[in-house]
Amino acid sequence: MLILLRHGQTTANAKALLQGRMNLPLDPEGERQAQRSGEFLREKYPDALVVCSPLTRAHQTASAISDNVTIDERFIELDYGDWDGVALTDVDQTLWTQWRNDPSFRPPGGETLIELDERVRPAFDEISERARTGDVIVVSHVSPIKSGVTWALGAGPETTWRMQLDRASICRIAIGPRGPSLLGFNETSHL
Repeated sequence: MLILLRHGQTTANAKALLQGRMNLPLDPEGERQAQRSGEFLREKYPDALVVCSPLTRAHQTASAISDNVTIDERFIELDYGDWDGVALTDVDQTLWTQWRNDPSFRPPGGETLIELDERVRPAFDEISERARTGDVIVVSHVSPIKSGVTWALGAGPETTWRMQLDRASICRIAIGPRGPSLLGFNETSHL
């Protein structure tokens, strides 16, 4: 089983800022979310390999699951470039609309959704080999997790805009002989 966990809340999340590569820690609510997620996942998947993004908020969340966490740079958040730390309401809405309609659009100084997929999908391909016979928990961010879900569904990056993924939510993907199959999406009952 492949389990995808979005990190807990940070102050930037609470203020509705685009966080991207900003390396912020969890806020008190995020710490609570990480603790609850960790308790749930340790009990349900006690022997899981835990992999996470190098950013602090993901590593803090992963550390609530296990003391043995593997960092994988490919699971870092989408690079929002000049939009890191900017409120969505302050982003030029023409550019935002363009981004939502064109996966090759690059935020100023940032990364395209196509580039994100090219970085993340090979990581999911590799991890899926382990997830065929054991459990793997990936602790990451909204964009890489959405990319993982589109990977499982065989869909393109434009599909990510049609998903809502809450903080500290869980997505579950079974890996079988015919490939990945999405079993659960945006699960938050553990919180």
